[in-house]
Formats: sequence, C-alpha cells, structure tokens
Amino acid sequence: MIKLEKIVRKNILDLKPYSSARDEFSGKDGVFLDANENPFGYLNRYPDPNQKKLKRKLANLKEVGVENIFVGNGSDEVIDLAFRIFCNPTIDKVLSFEPSYGMYEVSAAINNIELIKVPLNNNFQIDLNKIELFLKDENFKLIFICSPNNPTGNLILQRDIEYILNHFNGIVIIDEAYIDFAQSDSMIKLIKDYNNLIISQTFSKAWALAGARVGTAYSNKEIIGFFNKVKPPYNVSEINQEAAIEALNDTKTFNQTLGTLINEKKRMLKELQKLELVKKIYPSDANFLLLEVENGNSLYDELVNNKIIIRNRGKQLNNCLRITIGSPKENDELLRVLNDIK
Repeated sequence: MIKLEKIVRKNILDLKPYSSARDEFSGKDGVFLDANENPFGYLNRYPDPNQKKLKRKLANLKEVGVENIFVGNGSDEVIDLAFRIFCNPTIDKVLSFEPSYGMYEVSAAINNIELIKVPLNNNFQIDLNKIELFLKDENFKLIFICSPNNPTGNLILQRDIEYILNHFNGIVIIDEAYIDFAQSDSMIKLIKDYNNLIISQTFSKAWALAGARVGTAYSNKEIIGFFNKVKPPYNVSEINQEAAIEALNDTKTFNQTLGTLINEKKRMLKELQKLELVKKIYPSDANFLLLEVENGNSLYDELVNNKIIIRNRGKQLNNCLRITIGSPKENDELLRVLNDIK
C-alpha cells in the first residue's frame, strides 16, 4: 500500500473545491433561485455535478461502490486530471510505452511533465527489465498502460501489470477503452487490492457514444475523492449523462452490436489474410486490426482517394495501418477497394 499523501501535489491536498449550488440540494422539485439560471426552457438547469443516477447504474454493472466511480468528459479528462493531481510541472515524470495512445504524451506536454516512452517488446508486451530503474525513481508519479493497447490491439499481460503495481510507489492507470471487445475480464476487481490502481474506461467504443464524451475511472474512494475535488463542477452535461444511462438501460442493443462487431472482425481477419498486399495481421482484442502491408503510405493514400478513411500508423510501426471494424456494408466496401488495388 502506498501513502497517497506523499504523491498527491501539495496544492491539491490543500485545495478547497468549488461548491456548486446543486451540491447543497439533492432534490429535483423546488423553486430554484440559487444558480442564476434562466427559469425557462428544457435544458435551462445545470446538470447533476455528481452524476448520481449514472453512477448508481455503473456501480451495479461493474460491481463496485458509487464512491469508487468518477465520471468525466471522456477518458481524456481522466488522463488530464491525473497529471494535475499527482504531477508537479517541471519536476515529476511519467512513464508510458510505445506504440500506444498518443494523448498520454499530449497531456504530459500540456501539463509540462516529462514523459518517458519505453518500447514494448516484439510481442507488444512490457519488458520489465527496461523499466526497473523507473519503478524505483521517486520522481516518477504515473504509469499509463493501455490494455487492450492502441494501436496494436493486444491485452497487456496481467502478471506484468501486477508486478508493476507491487513495485511502483506511484499511480498505475490501466486504460481499458477497448476492454468490452476482449476475451478477458476488466481489471476493475483489483482496485480493492491495490490503492495505487486506476482503471479508465469509456462509453465511446462498445457503447457507441463517442459523440457524447463520457469516460469513467474506477479506484479507491480516496483517489476518486481527489478527482472529484479537482474536476470542473459541471463536467458532464445533462444530455450526455442521459445518453449514457439510456445506453446502460438497453443492454439488448449493446449485446447485439457487440456481437456483430466481433463476428465482423473474424470475417475481416479471414478476408484480409487472402490479400497479397497484406503481410501480417496482428492479434487483436479490440475493435480494430493492425495490418503490416507492402507500402503503407501508398495504400493509405489510395484508400483516402476512394473515400475510405483508416489510420496510418507508419510513424509508430513501419508500413502499418490500423483499420476499425465497421458495419458489414462498410467492411464490404473496404474489401472491394482493396481487392481492386493492384
């Protein structure tokens, strides 16, 4: 167990959070003359700053307490707040791996924190020998681990993650944006065992709410308390909270679309393997496939010319393209164009 007061920034420990008008009243009925709102309209009132209804739904689904949940404006808010809570600008450092999600580096730069990127091994797993010195360095406050990883698609071995949790006196953030597509359970269950663990998830992928920008974090109540202390008072709109609740209420649609995407990924894997221009397809536990092709830049441009937009990951992995699994119709169009390319 680590001592959180030793790694939380002093100004955050001393911070007196903003108390919104709605923090002081929990009901919905009444004469509200407290927040200088317009009394007319449909969306004229501020949203619940604590997202209580949404958190109750999530607590039931994830089998955790409401006090273990943070709801943010996408997972990117979770990432940014972690820097603000734990990292002193120009002093502290953060560890991530490459290739991985680019927002860790962007958020580090915005917060003026040095980020060290350690290459994953040939199987896109963590080489523990390469990070031993970083685990012992007191200036390192955060480690970001994306699992399933973006853009490689693979799960990071749980035994390696637990080794890091046991040997690092900082915070480990597991980014599980794609966990719903994986043939493995979330690591949320481990938050009761490690007080330096944060699990980040999102409604943007499997829950089909990328436009709503709703992300979540799961941890012990002390860490969640710091997130709630630092966040803006109304960080998730009423519309977006309701969209997330509606999605959670419609598990039938969720399961149907999830099943369709998993089956489409299997079909796409089979069809893409037939193409001569595809040299390798990496194993994926996400809703995308990473392909190594003959000439990644040329193929990417050819697809763009046919109004098919994928991600060129050539700067991270030579001649590699990342293809999201789309609808059956979208996937058929991609395959048609690829089969026409000579």
